[in-house]
Amino acid sequence: MPESLFAQIGLILGLAAISGALAQLFRQPLIVAFIIVGIVLGPSVTGLVEPSGGELELFARLGIALLLFVVGLKLDLHVIRTVGPVALFAGVGQVLFTSVIGFFLCLMLGMDAVPAIYVAVALTFSSTIIIVKLLSDKREVDSLHGRIAVGFLIVQDIIVVLAMIGLTALKHDSTPASLGTEAIAILLKGALMLVVVALMMRYVLTPLLRQLARTSELLILFAIAWAVSGAMAGEMLGFSKEVGAFLAGVSIASTPFRDQIAARLVSLRDFLLLFFFIELGSSLELDTIGAHVAPAIVLALFVLIGNPVIVMVIMGTMGYRKRTGFLAGLTVAQISEFSLILAALGASLGHIDGGTVALVTLVGMITITLSTYMILYSQPLYQLLGPYLGRFERRHPHREIRDEQASPQRVNALIIGMGRYGRALLASLGRQQKSVIAVDFDPEVVEFQTSMGIRTLYGDAEDPELLASLPVAHADWIIVTIRDQRTNSLVLQTLRQHGFDGKVAVTAATERDHQRLTELGADLVLNPYRDAADEAAQRLVTWRDQRD
Repeated sequence: MPESLFAQIGLILGLAAISGALAQLFRQPLIVAFIIVGIVLGPSVTGLVEPSGGELELFARLGIALLLFVVGLKLDLHVIRTVGPVALFAGVGQVLFTSVIGFFLCLMLGMDAVPAIYVAVALTFSSTIIIVKLLSDKREVDSLHGRIAVGFLIVQDIIVVLAMIGLTALKHDSTPASLGTEAIAILLKGALMLVVVALMMRYVLTPLLRQLARTSELLILFAIAWAVSGAMAGEMLGFSKEVGAFLAGVSIASTPFRDQIAARLVSLRDFLLLFFFIELGSSLELDTIGAHVAPAIVLALFVLIGNPVIVMVIMGTMGYRKRTGFLAGLTVAQISEFSLILAALGASLGHIDGGTVALVTLVGMITITLSTYMILYSQPLYQLLGPYLGRFERRHPHREIRDEQASPQRVNALIIGMGRYGRALLASLGRQQKSVIAVDFDPEVVEFQTSMGIRTLYGDAEDPELLASLPVAHADWIIVTIRDQRTNSLVLQTLRQHGFDGKVAVTAATERDHQRLTELGADLVLNPYRDAADEAAQRLVTWRDQRD
């Protein structure tokens, strides 16, 4: 390994970029590629990377902390109500049945009870990151099976955090006599931490974030510091860093700034997680992996086939068609990054050895690789297997019929920028009884308009990740009222990359900007100096008729 730390990191990143490009060529998630890079760099092949300690481990721990922090950000206090009963029952039911069946399957493979519990629980969790990415690429996130899948993935995320809390209470040297005392101590510390988080949410964090949000860089810096501080507090209280980071995310999940923070942290989270997967791969020995190939194949087949069947049975019982159950079930046909984190946590607590970690990792590599193709080619798979799936469907799929009727509500326009022109345009569209969502970077504007009954979201138009956090798929028009060609060009390019098939209106200050934005694909270009807001609103309303 190069002696310079800078050269070491450069080598790791270079190999990761090459392997990532190859993974993309075969339409594979990057997780598998990064684990393979870790194996190649680890002691079992080249010995260029030490499996633990040093900067690699530090970056890995930061990545895990940000991952749990972002998960916490997405879990506001109303999450159970919003994911719906099918997501709750399918998520809990799948975790329960998979873990019970998986446990007995592990015992049949000759494992001891504690490693069998870890492996069985690890088999239950599916990768939210991978599934959402694949569904987004196929434009199925807003489909019925996509919404259900995302819902029970959220439920899984909650369960995995609860599992981590329970596991940290069980030290490897615990005795039956001390186990109750340790459990009570964990409960008391957990209650104390929750009380502090609740008080911070109510009295401190919202007004503090409102002030910090005036500068996006400061807002994101605070979010990272808060995530790391939460991880540190969790570790000091006897939990894990992961649990502390998760609660730090939950503490600001009810603020209007959570989507902006989550969108801006995604890239940093993914970059740092790279080091976790490389470190995990570097800790694996080829001899250890070889000894677990047979049980890994058995467990992988259970995940690839058993998990979808369990979901289809639950959803069929609840009144969904076999097609919806099949497509939603395919999303749980792999284990997730949380499964690998859970195994690593068990090893650090002394509950399991490196062989069990290697087994879980190998199952993850197999299931992630194969399930990706299963999801990408879900329609041909259904056409092949559909005639044999009738037993997973009720004669009258009452719940699916009801859910189809309650599809997500569309809005006429999503206006980005609440300056003078944006507010006038919003008011004019409101007078015409058009449904509108507003977006602005000024937290005072967001708070004021929300208090007036106008749905207003916080967001910075110059952030390329903004559109990923906005309900653009449910808007007929995306309207940018900011007179900046660079910002408008960025929005147009990002919308097209996300496959947005609605209409886009942007604002130009000059004729040159007008021409350039039209070339970039804007459906309508507004000029605040020439178009009054009422006239612009009328142009938006009548645009489709004029085109027809």
